Amino acid sequence: MSYNNMNMGKMMKQIQKVQADIMRVQEELKSMTVEGTAGGGVVKVTANGHQEVVAIEISPEAVDPDDVEMLQDLVLAAVNEALRKAQELAAGEMGKVAGSMGLPGLPPMI
Repeated sequence: MSYNNMNMGKMMKQIQKVQADIMRVQEELKSMTVEGTAGGGVVKVTANGHQEVVAIEISPEAVDPDDVEMLQDLVLAAVNEALRKAQELAAGEMGKVAGSMGLPGLPPMI
């Protein structure tokens, strides 16, 4: 086997390991959660690492029939915060995989 073939074989093994690591991290991200809150915590949104909203909690004091728009704004703000945190979580976890290969970073593949 030539030197180039040995290098190519080694590189292919590294690529296969990275692919396996990416798949493992993507599976783990599904069970990792983050929270976004608004209104001092009266609206709480939970999202997973796949950027899916998995729960919304609204405290009774946030519900004012005369001001539905405020509640809508609170929910929107909490959802956006949760999704932003989920993106950061995914990027951080994928960055760990990229760092193990000496790469500057990999985009989340969700």
